[in-house]
Parts: sequence; C-alpha cells; structure tokens
Amino acid sequence: MLDLTLTEIAEALQGELVITDAAEAAGYSPATVVNGTVDTDSRLIGEGDVFVAKRGEFDDGHRFVGSAVEAGAALVVVEHPVELAVPQIVVADSVLALGYFATDVVARVRASGDLKIVGITGSNGKTTTKNLLRAILERVGETVAPRDSFNNEVGAPLTMLKLTPSTRFLVAEMGASGKGEITRLIRMAKPDVGVVLTVGLAHAGEFGGIETTLATKTEMVQDLEPGDVAVLNRDDARVAGMAEKTAAQVLWFGLSDSAAVRATDIDATASGTSFVLHLPDGSAHAVRFAVLGEHHVMNALAAAAAAHVLGVPAVDIVSGLEVVTRAERWRMEVMGGRDGVRVINDAYNASPDSMAAALKTIALIATPEQRTTAVLGEMSELGPYSVEEHDRIGRMVVRFNIHRLIVVGEGARAIHLAAEHEGSWGGEAIFVETADEAYALIEADTRPDDLILVKSSNSAGLRFLGDRIAEAHSLGGETA
Repeated sequence: MLDLTLTEIAEALQGELVITDAAEAAGYSPATVVNGTVDTDSRLIGEGDVFVAKRGEFDDGHRFVGSAVEAGAALVVVEHPVELAVPQIVVADSVLALGYFATDVVARVRASGDLKIVGITGSNGKTTTKNLLRAILERVGETVAPRDSFNNEVGAPLTMLKLTPSTRFLVAEMGASGKGEITRLIRMAKPDVGVVLTVGLAHAGEFGGIETTLATKTEMVQDLEPGDVAVLNRDDARVAGMAEKTAAQVLWFGLSDSAAVRATDIDATASGTSFVLHLPDGSAHAVRFAVLGEHHVMNALAAAAAAHVLGVPAVDIVSGLEVVTRAERWRMEVMGGRDGVRVINDAYNASPDSMAAALKTIALIATPEQRTTAVLGEMSELGPYSVEEHDRIGRMVVRFNIHRLIVVGEGARAIHLAAEHEGSWGGEAIFVETADEAYALIEADTRPDDLILVKSSNSAGLRFLGDRIAEAHSLGGETA
C-alpha cells in the first residue's frame, strides 16, 4: 500500500477517524503513517497491516478485530466503534468504503506515475488469462494482479490497494453476479485495456439469462475512451458485437483469420499445447505452452494481445506464456504419476463451456491404449438451463467415447441419465451420491496409465476428491 497518514486514509474511506486514549498512549496520532497490506481476513494480518471488518452472509468480521490487533494490525476499519489500542476508522459500510479507498489509491498512483490498467472479464478464463498476463508483464515492470479469483466488490479493491508508487501495471480481474457490478469496478480503476473473453452460460441462473449476462459483460467496454483499447474475442459472436458498443479502438484475438492476434498450427498433447502466435505487426512466433487444454490457447491469445497493446516485446510475450505451467490451482492441474496414472483436477469452477472443453481435452490427449475416466459433478448457477446443460454434457461424454463416467451428486444426475440413454456407447456410467463413494470406485479399479478427469463447480467440492485421488497415485505417495 502507499504511505498514507491516518487522516488521509479516513478521508479516502469517507469515514471517521477514532483514536482512543489507549491508542493515543501507544503513540498514534492523525499524522501516523500506515503502509501495510489491507485485508478482510484476520488470519492474513501481520505487523503494520490494515484490517477491514466486513459483515458476511455467515459471519461478521467485527468478531475478529481483537485477533487482527493481536497479529499486529496498525489500523482497523469498522462499522461501529470498538475499544482498541490502535486507531480505527468508522464507516457506514465496510465494502463500500473499500471501494472508495481503492479508487483514491488508484488515482494517486496514476497521478504520480505511469500506471497502466488492464481489466479482464468473461464467462470463462478470467483467472487463467490474468495469470498469463501477469507472467508476461512482470518481465518488463512491477505488476500487481489478484491472488486466486479475487474479482468481486471485495477482492478487486483489495488487489488495487496493493499498488505502490513504482507499480507499472495493474491487472484487474473483474467478475460479476449482476448488472452494474463491472461498471462499479471499472469506476474504481478505469482500464486502459479492456479484455472480454467469452459470454456463455456460466452463472446464467444468477444473471437471469444470457442476454443479461451479455449486457453485464459489455460494461467492460462501454466506459472506455477513444485512446483506450478493447481486446475482444473475434470467435465469440456475442463478444464481437461489443465492438459497436465502445468508443475505444478494437484489437481482435482468436483463431479466425480476421483476428490480428491469432494462433495457427495448434497441437494439443498430454504435456501441453504448441502453437504459432501471430501478432499485429505480421510477426509469427512458435510457443510451447505448458498449460493443458487447447481451450487455454484462447486465454493465451487474449493475454498476448493485451501485452502487445502495452508495448511488451514479442520475446517477452512468448517467454511469459511459456513459463506458466498450470492455469491455477484446481484448474486443469495435472497430478499423480505413479504407474503412469494421470489426474487432471479441474474442479474449481465449471460451466457448460469449460466442462465441454475439459472433456474434449482428455479425448484429444489420450493415447489409443489409454483408458479415460470422467468424474463429474454439478455445474452450479445455471438456473432454468441446468437440466438441459447437464443432459448435453452427458451426451458429450458418449460422443467423445470416454471409457468410464462417474457422476457425483444429485445436482449432476442428468449427466448420468443422458449418458445412459445415448445409444451405441461401449463405456460405463455410474451415479453415486458422495465423493467418498466416487473415491472408492476409482481406487477399486484404477489401472496403470489411466487418465482421470475430475470436473465440477466449486460448490460440489470435487476439487478435494481430485486431490485425494492424485495423492493416492502420486510418485512416492500412499493410498489414503
């Protein structure tokens, strides 16, 4: 965080600075400078940090103020006064105050330096693209990007508050569960480059339909100015239509010949994907991309396009892409290895598009002699599309000739039913209620060189099942 006085922080938060007698006795005053990390998780607070007490759906951060102070917090942000030996800033709403604070810090860094901001949104691929772009930009300057999937009204501001006077690039992952949320994030940190990856059925139930999803994702480009650049997916018709909704310049990426940043000669294997990257200057560059799954090439193209706009040399774009070995924890993460057994744990998020891409990946990379198993759980937040889309995935398992399907949980039962009703399939479909049952089935019949995909939405909890299977088949591991 920037070096700011308590008075400056209180003004930014639009709150009231309270320094109790105990805090004053400890040496605090309105002129005290604070520059620690800002967080809403008291477990992550250290010496000199700022703890923001946020009310949540299931808990209240005010219960952990004491723990944060014991851990070394130099300042707490609260919605009601508490008796503390450190300063506190009292605000009406902690989440709104975080946004005010982030807006102020971004404005200060912009005014004093050469900060460039990239905003990334889309129904799928945001976190992977963010990680790839960070790997590229870090090669040429100080870069701030979110940890994990910090892309909402809390996570995005916390990332922005990590800016320093020497930060050159901010990569802001911007997610939403409803209209107006991306606009709110953009107004904290307006991008110089706005990236839109896809518009699909992920979270369509929450949004209320695909048209609302489209309108929400379009918010990324609507506030861009003529000197900004919208990096858009030429192969997604809904994203391509956003070119008419922005005043910014448009840079297309995709597999289409009309995309200025595109990939050719794509070759997906079990060790990654190789392709030739074409840039707008007419140059072509061979890329050996270690992230598993042909679908991640599109994320690589989006990251390459954004980096090109920011003036990053092609050699750094390629080396940045090649240094990343996995999309993210629990995203197409290759694990295991003992007796040739490979587990692809992709159970952090799931939408119809990402589920289809994962199934296509194991079908593509499996050798003719290799047995494939798909362990699939529910795709959440699909609303009225849920049964139809789970049914479609079950039929896709058959079309890709996956050898064994294990469906976990009542929410995913339609996958199992669809696979069973699809004709002329020599594979096997099994339905179980729990992850423990799925684990027992896997361990009772795992053969050398098996390729096992574990895929579901985060809420289904199958990422831990993926870890458990992988641990049982890790090199030197023990069966649980």
